[in-house]
Amino acid sequence: MKHAIKRALISVSDKTGVESFARMLAEAGVEILATGGTKKLLAGAGIAVREVADVTDFPEMMDGRIKTLHPRIHGGILALREEPSHTAAMDEHGIPPIDLVCVNLYPFEQTIARPDVERAEAIENIDIGGPTMVRSAAKNHRYVAVVTDPDDYGPILDELQRNGGALELATRRRLAVKAFSLTARYDAAISGWLFRSERADGLTDDAHPETFAVAGTKAMDLRYGENPHQTAAFYRTGDAGEASVARADFLGGKELSYNNLVDLDSAHALAKEFAEPFVCVVKHNNPCGAALANSIEQALAQAWEGDPLSAFGSVLAFTRPLNLACAEFLAGGNRFVEAIVAPGFDADALELLRTKPKWGKNVRLLACGPFGPQTRAEGAIEMKMLCGGFLVQGRDDVAETSSDLRAVTKSAPTDDEVAGLLFANRVGKHVKSNAIVIAKGTRVLGVGAGQMSRVDSVRLAVAKAGDECAGSVLASDAFFPFPDGVEVAMEAGVRAIVQPGGSIRDDKVIEACDGKNVAMAFTGKRHFRH
Repeated sequence: MKHAIKRALISVSDKTGVESFARMLAEAGVEILATGGTKKLLAGAGIAVREVADVTDFPEMMDGRIKTLHPRIHGGILALREEPSHTAAMDEHGIPPIDLVCVNLYPFEQTIARPDVERAEAIENIDIGGPTMVRSAAKNHRYVAVVTDPDDYGPILDELQRNGGALELATRRRLAVKAFSLTARYDAAISGWLFRSERADGLTDDAHPETFAVAGTKAMDLRYGENPHQTAAFYRTGDAGEASVARADFLGGKELSYNNLVDLDSAHALAKEFAEPFVCVVKHNNPCGAALANSIEQALAQAWEGDPLSAFGSVLAFTRPLNLACAEFLAGGNRFVEAIVAPGFDADALELLRTKPKWGKNVRLLACGPFGPQTRAEGAIEMKMLCGGFLVQGRDDVAETSSDLRAVTKSAPTDDEVAGLLFANRVGKHVKSNAIVIAKGTRVLGVGAGQMSRVDSVRLAVAKAGDECAGSVLASDAFFPFPDGVEVAMEAGVRAIVQPGGSIRDDKVIEACDGKNVAMAFTGKRHFRH
């Protein structure tokens, strides 16, 4: 069913392209109604436009809070054109039909993303009239087209021209879906911010709201999910307050896959733990190599050597811009990776990676801007979908320091061992349980992940570390339930161990360490990651 567009109401905060859109509507004989700033812009451009207040016979007031909330506006949007009682009411009360509503909303999400935003300013950027018009038009899409995205201006004008000034019902239905998705996301952003504000102001002790809403905008369709028979898409949420893979600039390479994005997000999350030059190598959503060093190229070389076999086809994260020395290291030999995320890429490094055979067309390069522990959003949450529901938890942002380590063995770890233990412990937070990380200094030697028994994770980490185990340190994400795990580690040459403690057999584990003169410290904090 086609429906001709004879009258349009335009009221936009984002005025991108609206002048051209309105001009072409007007030239096609469409009467234009507009509010405040939109009306001023269009009239100043010489476009015939009628003030909404002329229709409502009621002035804008209260700093623009009241302008479109009026029966002559919503009656014109909501009326069923084939229902006699509706048309009679329109005639009786002088309500003109409105066939197209072009509205986008106050920039609430952009406003609250600013660290210096005041509460009063955020509240003023909660749009009321806009979402109301959008919902009215979307509900009545049988007769009314609702336009909320400037990217739709061109296609709509093209269709109007093809159809003699009318839009197909299929188009109006598509636009209605988009409109309700917009208001859902908008309301989710508002409710989330209001709850966080309550917590920040000490008005509630609840860690999570009674109703949890989340919404996203589709950024891209993906070729498939974890496996080729699964469909997938990537959605961005409205939270732009923290550097992320989701908002990184894509600088080249093959299109991103589902698994690329999962691995990149994990690598980036680990890299955010460190302010120093740091590189991590992630494979199948687990770090297989990681290192801190005096320079980013040293960190890369040491991280790669943590497990060079697994590093092939991995994902890398850098805490510093990727420079030419890093690019030359990666481009040399048989070092191929799937994707890299870094704050940026030096021009000569980017040129080398883009022109390297196989690299240029395949390796995904993402620039996410500066980041570090200080850039992580306070109160960030993680979600996991279940059948019939989902779980929400606060992010594990705990980062133990030397004062959090409690020596429980006869010998305490040395200063150098403490530094290594803290580094391994921080990396271990990002390893799937049962997580074991063996390190020397600030370089990962071996990782054991995802095993059903902790001793098997220790065996894996020891095997990866090889001869370098001698004199190393070990971090465990949870307690050792039996002495067998530490016995395997000590036999391989591990000299200091950190773990949360809390097992009913802690005394047996400590006794085993004392028997080999190996230092052990407890943190009291578990870092499971399933």
